[in-house]
Amino acid sequence: MTEYRDAKLISINPANNTIVGEVPISTPAEIAEKVKRAHEVKSLWKALGIKKRIEILRPLLAAFKQREEELALLITREMGKPITQARNDFADDFDYFQDFLDHGADYIQDEITYQNGQALHRIVYEPRGVTAVIVPWNFPFLNFVWGVIPNLIVGNPVVFKHSEECPLVGKVIEEVMMGLNDLPQGVFSEVYGDGSVGQLLAEQNVEMIWFTGSSVVGKQLFEIAGKRFIKSVLEMGGSNPCILFDDVDIHKLIPRIIKGRFTNGGQMCDAIKRLIVHQPIFDEVVDKLVQQVKKIKIGDPEQADTELGPLAAVRQVRLLESQVNDAIKQGARAMTGAARLEGLSGAYYLPTLLVNVKRNMRVWTEEVFGPVLPIVSFDTEEEAIALANDTAYGLGAIIHSANAARAQRVAAQIDATCIDINEGNHWLPCNPFGGQKLSGMGCEHGRLGFQELCRFKVIAAS
Repeated sequence: MTEYRDAKLISINPANNTIVGEVPISTPAEIAEKVKRAHEVKSLWKALGIKKRIEILRPLLAAFKQREEELALLITREMGKPITQARNDFADDFDYFQDFLDHGADYIQDEITYQNGQALHRIVYEPRGVTAVIVPWNFPFLNFVWGVIPNLIVGNPVVFKHSEECPLVGKVIEEVMMGLNDLPQGVFSEVYGDGSVGQLLAEQNVEMIWFTGSSVVGKQLFEIAGKRFIKSVLEMGGSNPCILFDDVDIHKLIPRIIKGRFTNGGQMCDAIKRLIVHQPIFDEVVDKLVQQVKKIKIGDPEQADTELGPLAAVRQVRLLESQVNDAIKQGARAMTGAARLEGLSGAYYLPTLLVNVKRNMRVWTEEVFGPVLPIVSFDTEEEAIALANDTAYGLGAIIHSANAARAQRVAAQIDATCIDINEGNHWLPCNPFGGQKLSGMGCEHGRLGFQELCRFKVIAAS
């Protein structure tokens, strides 16, 4: 949570409204100067070659590991993630970091497209140039790893803006990056501020915009990129469906649904946002979910046993309240929650399960970024597919069925990019990640993600 005083970001702990620290907001002149320096160094950074760039960047992994606990505590204090979750996130964060360092060169190596006795045609991947990387607050370190490290590896200098909700995490990141002695000055720099600073950065003479965040802001950045005719890679919101057929092991799935919806306070683009349940098991699923949701431990995010902390800001609570109240006013029934947590002054909202949900309600048509889960039933496979696709988003989906042929058949008809069947988990660094429709365009991670950051050149020799 953030306040603005005397051209400074004041970071406020959303659990107790205390001040965590402050960071000066970047001025227009400072932003322009950092973009200018990035342009001045981009030819040198490109000329080093990818193996040398990776060699320079590799010590960063150890440097960040040395500050892991400091970062985890800052993440908890700035955006409310329970400390155990904040600490556990780093295992995956560092796995992605390691994969990018180990396989980045392979992902964009030259490709031979044609050859015979006389001709050799190949694709060469080259940097796009100075890149504005703008990331959100829900996974403060991971979003930095995803956005910045691959760009630097392929040769794109980066001007980085973290969310105004976690400026102190951003400051630690900047300190570690600036402590890398072999990194040429200007290859990485950071700016601080709210969305207006992000917009100003995007409007500078950058050659690509890389963004993770809301669909509203993503569309604005897409318009800026379009006017300047530059590349944009956008990973935006989601309203992921989770389909349960009546042949599943309900007892086994309940913990996975709880985790998939309520981890990080439900503040995940790729979280389960809509639960679509086969009618014969609907009542049993709802009953078991209610039992487990009531057991979720809510409280001080700095306590190791806390499972659900505050949302990142009071404005997030207000948005959830308006979405849930709209649903209840139109006939939805809250089986749990639907209220703020009494007795705590922070940005807390109780985990909420909603039934009797209709397709015109805001909890169905909008992205719900918090601990609220609408649950609907279906009778036929065709109805389940129609419900899953009844959204402006297309990021991910989950399908649970003991019938493998049915699960594959349904997956083929879902309008989303990343689909998990049963115990499948698409979260591997080698897999591309991105969305359809309002969930974005382009992708990140793996071979396809690295190639998004490059220009390609076909060289045909004979």
